[in-house]
Amino acid sequence: MIKTLKKLTILSASAVLATSVSMSASAEQLRMGAMPVGSGWYVGAAAIQKLMEKKNTGIDIEIIARGGGVANPMVVESGKAQVAISNVATSKWAANGQLLYAGKEASHIRSLVGGLNPVFVGAIVRNKFMEENGFTSLDDILESGKPVNIMMKPAGSNIPPVVEVILASHGTSIEQIKQNGGSIVQVNPAQMSGLMRDGRVDLYFDTILRGHPTITEISLTGDVRFIDISAKSLKELTKIGLLEGSYPKWFDAQSGPNVGGNFGTHLIVNENMSEETAYQLTKLVVENMPELANEFKAWKAFKVENVAKPENNGIPMHPGAARYYKELGLL
Repeated sequence: MIKTLKKLTILSASAVLATSVSMSASAEQLRMGAMPVGSGWYVGAAAIQKLMEKKNTGIDIEIIARGGGVANPMVVESGKAQVAISNVATSKWAANGQLLYAGKEASHIRSLVGGLNPVFVGAIVRNKFMEENGFTSLDDILESGKPVNIMMKPAGSNIPPVVEVILASHGTSIEQIKQNGGSIVQVNPAQMSGLMRDGRVDLYFDTILRGHPTITEISLTGDVRFIDISAKSLKELTKIGLLEGSYPKWFDAQSGPNVGGNFGTHLIVNENMSEETAYQLTKLVVENMPELANEFKAWKAFKVENVAKPENNGIPMHPGAARYYKELGLL
């Protein structure tokens, strides 16, 4: 009897193992573009990965812990990842082969889940610089002809092309800023707060996110204020895919909400993804967003009624996602 029980136990264990191996072998493997470990997008990708495992979806996600808003559209286009988090504006640039992607069209990327969260371009300026020159707005600074030292991220970020559009909307340019005695300082985030605090730069453009560590430090130590992106700049930014919007008082140096251009955030996939897989991914993310947002707070801004709006997707939608949104009555 004991021998029989042992034999049955071994056979049962073998069957479970065989089933497990079979399920693992049949699971669909997807690579997901995010950003390095510790970034907000990595946290969001990890939340989706965890959800897929919890729901036993048969979809196995491997996170690519590098890339970002600029790289991810091309990573999906090349097939190095099948799904990625991306900015709506930069996805649109990539799809059209414009700005940072000049001559390199990502014609095979498709939107899956739009309106994940806003990402604003904003402007921060030293108080002393404003007071010494009698400036009150971005219009004053950029149209005065006076020297201004502008700080932003290095080339390859989505900020430099946006700054060029902002300057042009005010009738100036990087070359003109330099001719007027100013400068363009492009450095990594670790150097930014020190440059602002020491007065070596006057005006700083960056993406504004709640809790952003560099902006938080500058806000606390730099004797600065946040200023609105001008109406004339917003008019031009909307032409390259950004949306008009405002962000609330997230930082101590703000006196209230500020106006900025919104890059937007969405999930993108390669058009080669099967309709069924795209449908299941879309359904899982949308229907479990409250759980995902507990892991990645930025996604608390998500509203299901906005998920399928063209402006929140920027590029053509994958048919699998479209099928799900039609079921919800959103298309």
